[in-house]
Amino acid sequence: MKVTSNSFKDGQPIPGDFAFCLADPEHHVCLGRNLNPHLAWSDAPPGTHSFVIICHDPDVPSKGDDVNQEDRTVPASLPRVDFFHWVLVDLPASLGEISEGEFSSDVTPRGKPGPHAPHDARQGINDYTGWFDSDNDMRGDYYGYDGPCPPWNDEIVHHYVFTVFALDVGRLDVDGKLTGPQVRAAIQGHILAQASLTGTYTLNPSLKP
Repeated sequence: MKVTSNSFKDGQPIPGDFAFCLADPEHHVCLGRNLNPHLAWSDAPPGTHSFVIICHDPDVPSKGDDVNQEDRTVPASLPRVDFFHWVLVDLPASLGEISEGEFSSDVTPRGKPGPHAPHDARQGINDYTGWFDSDNDMRGDYYGYDGPCPPWNDEIVHHYVFTVFALDVGRLDVDGKLTGPQVRAAIQGHILAQASLTGTYTLNPSLKP
């Protein structure tokens, strides 16, 4: 099984059009276009009944004490955890491609609706739901895709892993808000094949190429 994208190349930086935030010299960051990237997949095995897409960032700081704080940095040595940017399930087996901006075309304060999605699929909530929980202007359920916005003072470049899973079931046996960990648990035992594509992103001007 293989995954490709017209939006970015494997192992290369993700363009700002697909990010939640862009670097801004005056305010550190500003909002981006937040388009979901194009993805295409092929060579799914016989018996595939649906696809699942998960995008996660494994480089998120495990502690937020230094995140986006003036005159401080998030040290590269800090342990890192997963942050889920997209959870999409029940894509039909006949589908092999999704378009740029088909599932997300802007930043939506207080989140986007769900779980219903194009192609009769379902989208879960991403981890911006918890991140903005204490922000009165942004609090809400963030269904679907929301792109990169790593700390602007992080010492490392973040990686965004888009994984397509081919499953032997047409509808995943999971309900509710469909978090990343829930979907990861639900697909166990049903994965026929999987393939990933990884892009990088940073808002730290000292790390820009």
